[in-house]
Amino acid sequence: MSLVYSFALIVLPFLPGFDGYLYHIQRECRFTSGDLKDLEFIDRYIFNKVEYARYNSTENKFIGYTEFGVKNAERWNKEGENDRLHTGLDGYCRHNAELGVQYILGHSVQPSVKVKSVKSGSQRHSTMLVCSAYNFYPEGIKLTWLRDGKEVKTDVTSTEELYDGDWYHQIHSYLELTSKSGETIACKVEHSSFSEPKVFKWDPSTLDGERNKVIIGASGLVLGLILSLAGVIYYKKKSTGRILVPTS
Repeated sequence: MSLVYSFALIVLPFLPGFDGYLYHIQRECRFTSGDLKDLEFIDRYIFNKVEYARYNSTENKFIGYTEFGVKNAERWNKEGENDRLHTGLDGYCRHNAELGVQYILGHSVQPSVKVKSVKSGSQRHSTMLVCSAYNFYPEGIKLTWLRDGKEVKTDVTSTEELYDGDWYHQIHSYLELTSKSGETIACKVEHSSFSEPKVFKWDPSTLDGERNKVIIGASGLVLGLILSLAGVIYYKKKSTGRILVPTS
């Protein structure tokens, strides 16, 4: 993982009769390893959105990108400004980077796991199960289906680890099967936030509950149709036996 800490100093003077200008100094601490061996300090100088010069601690010198920047970079390097700024590698970057490794890279959040049945589109199997792991950090998780304690490798599909945009991730694994009475189906989850893998069992009663909801709904519909039909028949019989007498 690559991390960048950034600090910006922005000057925005707007004077009467002038359009104004933007002067921007941006300091960055870059590293990709937890031991900070590749820690790098970058000092960027930007005027009106154009970077004209930069200091790089790895090369320990200023680099110019425009005519104005090249002249200043040469002068700063000759005057020893590069050596003075090099102290920022330890004085500014290392402390913040160590905190980043400790509280960000070293931080982990356990996933919230759900195992449930969903509608199966297969003609071979009557049931599809999904094991969903939500809101875990960092990435790097493994979901394994177990059937009576043995790993299932066929009729299994999975999504990639999906980034939520808020540091957290989610993943979903699907298993198609024809369940048998008395067997145990479970999803084993392995993640760095767990001291050991955790097993989450599927409760078949949830599938029965869904079926019961469908049956109850269908029964209610049939009962409603019967009552409506009975009402129509009653109304017709009453209408047939009624005699209309004209009034003056």
